[in-house]
Amino acid sequence: MNRSLLIFLLSAIAIASLALGLSVGSAGTDPLLAWQSINGGGDPALQEIILQLRLPRVLAAFGVGASLALAGVLMQVLLRNPMADPYILGTSGGAAVAALVAIMSSATGLWIDGAAFAGALCSTLLVFSLTSTSADHAPGRLLLTGVVIAAGWGAAISLILSLAPEQNLRGMLFWLMGDFSFATRPLPSLLLSIFAVVVSLMIAPTLNLLATGNQQAALLGVPVGPARTGLYFLSSLLTAVAVTTAGTVGFVGLVIPHLVRLAGDADHRTVVPCSALAGGSLLVIADTVARTLVAPRQLPVGAITAVLGVPLFLLLLRRLGSGQR
Repeated sequence: MNRSLLIFLLSAIAIASLALGLSVGSAGTDPLLAWQSINGGGDPALQEIILQLRLPRVLAAFGVGASLALAGVLMQVLLRNPMADPYILGTSGGAAVAALVAIMSSATGLWIDGAAFAGALCSTLLVFSLTSTSADHAPGRLLLTGVVIAAGWGAAISLILSLAPEQNLRGMLFWLMGDFSFATRPLPSLLLSIFAVVVSLMIAPTLNLLATGNQQAALLGVPVGPARTGLYFLSSLLTAVAVTTAGTVGFVGLVIPHLVRLAGDADHRTVVPCSALAGGSLLVIADTVARTLVAPRQLPVGAITAVLGVPLFLLLLRRLGSGQR
């Protein structure tokens, strides 16, 4: 599909998903009334619901979805493997463990964010250091190592939860499975995702070359070491902000870039903006379903994304096993 047409369609879907998220809820309304509430008009009670509850949650979901999709794009470049994403490679797990340790230590605010970033970065570097060779990183070995590291972080999370105070346990469990109930600060994820899109578009030719392999990229003049280091940091930062905003939400970074490549092409001038739009839209829709499907109870949004992610992950395994790309 043409790049401009694909971006236009995904932009329309993004706007529609935001309107859906603002309109659907226990106090149902229509998009026009929701827009009037945002502009300061309409019923005061509805205006408070829209501005204080739904708008921050919807924007946070869009920012987190875009951040995770972009992190998936960058990690797939680093690994040259379409099955790479922050959740599968353990980056989300490392960020979650560090954030939970900070919470258990009574840290707040930026300390938790900093701990999550350090955990995400350390997990990413651990995976790559364990699979480094004298030539290049073997994608299959990287993926397998990432899965094992993710399992290790899962065990650490279980240990932390077993030691957590009982009154905090339910909230921590929902946060770990993805929860936007307390996502009152959407700006960090939104601004970072916009920054990541701009930076990634600026270096899109470099990303295209790195996706062909480190040696080929180096032969064509790409400073492979600094470029990979920058991608490490940016993907870890995107993951850390997503985790501190909504906990661990799986499979967005896997599902979205792959579907974008199927609908468009592998050029990162297409993949980057389209993944951000599609990832944000997907998570807004998933969160809307999670909070309305069995209302007034809420489901963890990570369970909704897993329903989509698990079948596609198995499909990717089958494609790779049969030698398809």
